[in-house]
Amino acid sequence: MRAIGYTHSLPIDDPASLVDIDLPKPEATGRDLLVAVKAVSVNPVDAKIRMRRADPPAWQVLGWDAAGVVEAVGPDVTGFSVGDHVFYAGALNRPGTNAEYHLVDERLVGTKPVSLDWAQAAALPLTAITAWETLFDRLSV
Repeated sequence: MRAIGYTHSLPIDDPASLVDIDLPKPEATGRDLLVAVKAVSVNPVDAKIRMRRADPPAWQVLGWDAAGVVEAVGPDVTGFSVGDHVFYAGALNRPGTNAEYHLVDERLVGTKPVSLDWAQAAALPLTAITAWETLFDRLSV
């Protein structure tokens, strides 16, 4: 599958800063959904993570937010089916969403609102979580 990756923290204008790469297509196991990614968003955390050098040097894929279509489900998935339209903020301990396909635990996923297009849905998860935590967890609104 195609993805955008990096191996070293380089200035963003360096041609090797972010590179088109080919990676094996992941397979859904457990509670994972394999999502065919239709849109992603870029957040400040992407730049912060990229500033760290991958150690050991290996391809790293950025991206947390995505929207797409469920292509496959792991055997323990109960909340989603192949063909469902979904959106989510992925996990820090997994490869990012800047790829054709992405594995995500179903417990992090929501059904994409029909009133949002792919780009709008992908722009929402991490910013919405940040707003929620600020308002309700920190400010106790």
